[in-house]
Amino acid sequence: MTIMPRLTGSRATIAGLLAILLWSTSVGLLRSISEALGPTGGAALIYTISSICLVISNRRALPQLVLSWRMLAAGILFVVYEISLALAIGLASTRTQALEMGMINYLWPGLTLLFALYINQQRAQWFIVPGLLLALGGVIQVMRGDTDWSPAMLLHNLAGNPVAYGLAFGAAIIWALYCNLTRRWSDGQNPVPLFFCATALVLWVKYLLFPQPPMHITGGATLELLFMGISTAVAYSAWNQGLQHGNLTLLATASYFTPVLSAFIASLWLGLTPGWGFWQGVFLVVAGSLLCWLATRKASTHSDLVSASSTKE
Repeated sequence: MTIMPRLTGSRATIAGLLAILLWSTSVGLLRSISEALGPTGGAALIYTISSICLVISNRRALPQLVLSWRMLAAGILFVVYEISLALAIGLASTRTQALEMGMINYLWPGLTLLFALYINQQRAQWFIVPGLLLALGGVIQVMRGDTDWSPAMLLHNLAGNPVAYGLAFGAAIIWALYCNLTRRWSDGQNPVPLFFCATALVLWVKYLLFPQPPMHITGGATLELLFMGISTAVAYSAWNQGLQHGNLTLLATASYFTPVLSAFIASLWLGLTPGWGFWQGVFLVVAGSLLCWLATRKASTHSDLVSASSTKE
């Protein structure tokens, strides 16, 4: 059994674009599920469903995996990232703040390229620095919205929910490290299904050991949960199909516009109407990431950049 049949050509490219679309639903669904089932319980159920799907679809390859200590270290980064992002969105004080957490997470493309300069000796042109600053400025603009900005206001926002903001910023940094280190340590293996299982296990341990809000299981929450759990596994499979057999240039470019699509879908799903200031910030994040990509584009292949984010939600 496989989640998706083998695809080639334009169908593989469409599969890759489908993965981007499915991943773009993550912020809105994570927040909605967290409100009904709790930040930890909801995330644990999501990753449990995804793990089951991924293990079944990769059941022939998993017994052949040989996990080195380096891959175990990469697995720890993966688990910490997934949990940090899920809890950041779930612990946001409001739905609007949950959107902010999602945009903070999208600092990871620029940070991935920055870390690649030192970890993988990636070459880059000078404008990678303005690209990073532009992306960071976009995040600040997202947090500012349509209000007057000042350093004191920014610090006030951060102090209002330091755990959620800390988890969101930490997630962006951790995923950027993971992308670079996995490229050096993977040895062509695919341990991600096991990483999903480990994520689910850690979340369940946290759920059992610490006080949690009650789960309000409804028909709507159950459908959201099933959709996100299954779609996460499908997106992973579809993205790999796109990488292996699709148009890498198109997929690489499209992936950098995920923040816009994610913010749009989350706004619709959560019933929010962000102001123009928020959308300005989103586009600045995208522009900064694209500028970073262009700074490294001449020195690397498209496949290098896409494979670095081949398992990214």
